[in-house]
Amino acid sequence: MAFSKYVALGDSFTEGVGDPDPDRPNGWRGWADRFAEALAADAATAGHDFGYANLAIRGRKLPAILAEQIDPAIALGPDLVSIHGGGNDVLRPKVDLDALAASYDDAVGRLAASGAHVVMFTIADTGNSGVMKVIRGRTAIFNEWAREIAEKHGATLVDMWRMRGWTVEEIMNEDRLHLNAVGHQSIAIAVADALGLQHDLQPLPPVDLPVLTPREQRAANVAWARGHLAPWVHRRVTGRSSGDGVAPKRSTLEPIR
Repeated sequence: MAFSKYVALGDSFTEGVGDPDPDRPNGWRGWADRFAEALAADAATAGHDFGYANLAIRGRKLPAILAEQIDPAIALGPDLVSIHGGGNDVLRPKVDLDALAASYDDAVGRLAASGAHVVMFTIADTGNSGVMKVIRGRTAIFNEWAREIAEKHGATLVDMWRMRGWTVEEIMNEDRLHLNAVGHQSIAIAVADALGLQHDLQPLPPVDLPVLTPREQRAANVAWARGHLAPWVHRRVTGRSSGDGVAPKRSTLEPIR
């Protein structure tokens, strides 16, 4: 498959949060930028133009992604669309997964009917430890819906739930919620491989991690809770989002280098 117009939809995962680059729009690079760079290189080799748009905004739940991003994406006339959502939804204790899946199904159907090939994702396995274990069941149910929707509409599925062989510390940003550069590069490779594309993307070396004593680890956990967990909880309580006031990083199809 060869693509010339790629639009990325979603939340912080697709916006690129956790992979900082001050020279990029919104200050983030991320897997979608990295993947788009590989598509652009392939297009240049083939001698045709390539445009990339990224409408993803951090903090968005799936209903907002569908309401705000689907129509603008279709209007751009892409031949490739990636969409990721649901992660911010399964974090909530009350979520109607069946209703969520029905809306997702309709949206993916509209994208596919527009002529674009669609790439979807499952949500990564949170494991059965720590505070995240409480959402593991909701995540598994959502992922089964995602697999069914992808199969129904002929979408390519990147099954992050089944990705193993790395540790949280290796691929996660210091906030423990978003991927770091290593993780984002791994997803870019996974997307390209799932589509069967030839590419030059290579894994990044893991970050050197300090060996902490139990006391140092406890202190690090306290610092993380104060610096990242507490602000997240405060936003939930006050009904705010990290994406409030944030605009899409690339609202139109443009070259990327």
